[in-house]
Formats: sequence, structure tokens, C-alpha cells
Amino acid sequence: MSCVHYKFSSKLNYDTVTFDGLHISLCDLKRQIMAREKLKAADCDLQITNAQTKEEYTDDNALIPKNSSVIVRRIPIGGVKATSKTYVMTPKSHKMVETPFR
Repeated sequence: MSCVHYKFSSKLNYDTVTFDGLHISLCDLKRQIMAREKLKAADCDLQITNAQTKEEYTDDNALIPKNSSVIVRRIPIGGVKATSKTYVMTPKSHKMVETPFR
């Protein structure tokens, strides 16, 4: 029996997902983690990152080797959108000034 250790970025301890074989697909790993944590696929998606190399797994067909450790983050279904505007409060005028995102 093989395993992958996972933890949510906000948690301290790792949990384990077990499977048969030398590796598990990203899609199967997400499915098992969501089932163990009682998360609904309609509510969120999971962002999986290798804990040692910081490589983010993005392809659902990617193979994650047994005995790997990964960091899990819940993200909205549509992904995370970057904001295009930054607001800065100027101390003298106390009004917001729109500046382009850098």
C-alpha cells in the first residue's frame, strides 16, 4: 500500500491518503482528499503543491509519486483572479487615488 501525505496550508499536521501503485493522479488525489475532508466539488477546487520543491501540480493527469508530501489550498471554482487596481490613501487629502497594478 502506497501513500501521499497532505496538509492544508493552515494546519500543522499531515494526513495520509493511501492507494495502490507507485503513483496517484492529481485528479484521484483531489477526489480522495475532498472525500476525507467532506468537501463538495461544487463549492471549491484544490490547489496542490509539492511541499519540498514548491512545484504546483496543475494537470489533472499529473502523476504524484508515492511517499510525496503536498500542501493543499482550497480555491474558488473559477480560480483566483488578480486585481487590476490598487487603491492608496493619501495622508493629506484622505481620498482614494486609483493607481495601476504593478
